[in-house]
Amino acid sequence: MGVILGAEIYTPKSMNIKRNIIFTLESRKKDGVLIVENVPIRMRVNFASERIEFTTGYRIDAAKWDADKQRVKNGCSNKLKQSASEINASLLEYYTEIQSIFKRFEVEDVMPTPKQIKEAFNALHKPVSEEPKPKKEALPCDFFQVFDDFVEDCGRQNNWTDSTFEKFAAVKNHLTNFREGLTFEFFDERGLNDYVGYLRDVKEMRNTTIGKQLSFLKWFLRWAFKKGVHQNNAYDSYKPKLKSTQKKIIFLTWDELNRLREFKIPSNKQALERVRDVFLFQCFTGLRYSDVFNLRRSDIKGDHIEVTTVKTSDSLIIELNNHSKAILDKYKDVAFEDDKVLPVITNQKMNDYLKELAELAGIDEPVRQTYYRGNERIDEVTPKYALLGTHAGRRTFICNALALGIPPQVVMKWTGHSDYKAMKPYIDIADDIKANAMSKFNQL
Repeated sequence: MGVILGAEIYTPKSMNIKRNIIFTLESRKKDGVLIVENVPIRMRVNFASERIEFTTGYRIDAAKWDADKQRVKNGCSNKLKQSASEINASLLEYYTEIQSIFKRFEVEDVMPTPKQIKEAFNALHKPVSEEPKPKKEALPCDFFQVFDDFVEDCGRQNNWTDSTFEKFAAVKNHLTNFREGLTFEFFDERGLNDYVGYLRDVKEMRNTTIGKQLSFLKWFLRWAFKKGVHQNNAYDSYKPKLKSTQKKIIFLTWDELNRLREFKIPSNKQALERVRDVFLFQCFTGLRYSDVFNLRRSDIKGDHIEVTTVKTSDSLIIELNNHSKAILDKYKDVAFEDDKVLPVITNQKMNDYLKELAELAGIDEPVRQTYYRGNERIDEVTPKYALLGTHAGRRTFICNALALGIPPQVVMKWTGHSDYKAMKPYIDIADDIKANAMSKFNQL
């Protein structure tokens, strides 16, 4: 209540609690080395010589974090494909909630304890709670109905492609075959171990494939956790050791590319000619199958093509060379459906035809691939033609462009690669090609 002093009304001021709210990456080390990938984002609150820390439920690579702004850098995303705008919006929400809590105590003229701040915050945003809570019985829910809701929600929000929907349909199929009557509570450490064992022993998946399937499941469990569907966050700390090796990049050397291009296709196999032309166009432009499939005549701009990629929505300008121009000229007077530029068939059929074409052309160099299933190392030797697919065209373009001495940053402009890390395996291959080429001088 205000007190009248002379002609003025005096109202006692509310308490002012000095506080500092910051967002920072958790400092973790492994074998004495600071971890810089997939690092948890923490919210730290300092007041009255006290410090409280909260998890935010988000992770990000250190290189994608702006320490000054305490936010994820614009245009970046984490391993779960959560965008900077999504993560930063949540961080701002947490900041606003904490400020509101402090203002409430200020109005009540009460200096809160750290426990009171935690309890008030957890009441607003229970998934962020640091304090271990007694397990509550989960509300009855259909595990797979929630999975369908997750696919629909994330698919719409992230504009999934058909291939991504197919991946999660496969995930659902694996889970359905794994165990009847699945619940969210089942996936504690033991349940997750059982699922990994099922993928390894029953489905006979490689460790790299198991890792992908596990990441898809974690994405779903995390989404459902944030929605308040369940309280089991065991997935967050579950990190099984899955031995793996770097996947071998399958591409055609310059000699193999010329062999394929100059091969005389048998008269009874003329359907292979169009498949070869489309694949060669990929080899000389670096386009993915999906982008060649969608290429329209309106995308051809004289000496270059302009495309917005299907997979990443990147806007690319790719100059044409004599080889890619010749293929376009071959079909310039042929009318295709939807005004397409090239006679592109389905990806599956093209992959089958490519293997057949490469086998006929004698591209049969033995390729050894090494992978792990559990702790078992497995070496397989396969003729190269059996490993070819449409994506080998893009890889062939990158490897040969780098081997020709074209700078990586220029190649990245053509392919749409956003970081050097993705290009490094190709650069290593190009270095090997150049080293082998230099040894030819020893034969003179």
